[in-house]
Amino acid sequence: MKVAIIDYGMGNIYSIQSALSFIGVESEYTNIKENIFKSDRIILPGVGSFRKAMQQIQFLELDRIIKEAVYERNIPVLGICLGMQLLGNSSTEDGYTEGLGIFNGIVTKFNFEDPGIKVPHVGFNCVNNPSDSVLYKDISENSDFYFVHSYKMSSTETSGIGYCNYVMNFVASFEQRRVFGTQFHPEKSQTNGLRLLKNFIDLAR
Repeated sequence: MKVAIIDYGMGNIYSIQSALSFIGVESEYTNIKENIFKSDRIILPGVGSFRKAMQQIQFLELDRIIKEAVYERNIPVLGICLGMQLLGNSSTEDGYTEGLGIFNGIVTKFNFEDPGIKVPHVGFNCVNNPSDSVLYKDISENSDFYFVHSYKMSSTETSGIGYCNYVMNFVASFEQRRVFGTQFHPEKSQTNGLRLLKNFIDLAR
């Protein structure tokens, strides 16, 4: 089993590789097409600006590579935090920017009238698991995962969505065919996160 972690220069890679290593999975940080296509699983990480991330992805032609991996080669893909958002349709971060458009999701900033509500949303919070979930197999309903983000995703999709509430509900995760996303960081979510990563790895191809 080999996991390709997409290298576009904006990922917090060490913690992801450490978590994968802990569950006995080999990973490679790469933006080389041949290496990505030879992998069994793909993880799209990300920290920072949506706009800058998409610029980097397009400059490296990783948008084409990721879409071919999903649509033609049927390689399971997991987007984490900004990586999940990049799989969606668009974001308003640093101005309107189109995403990869692989999942039907729109990303906007948390905007609260109450100045006492802190942004970014940081820390452990519970997720309402979708029914018949693959990612949450053997994970208790409403388990806690670690979040750190100022922008949140909404979607018109009704199945395969896990929700979290921070004053309002937002998409905490999605699973759609072989495409998955988590707004939270499974690699920083202790036992629950490691179980979720293991579930992703153990998917039937």
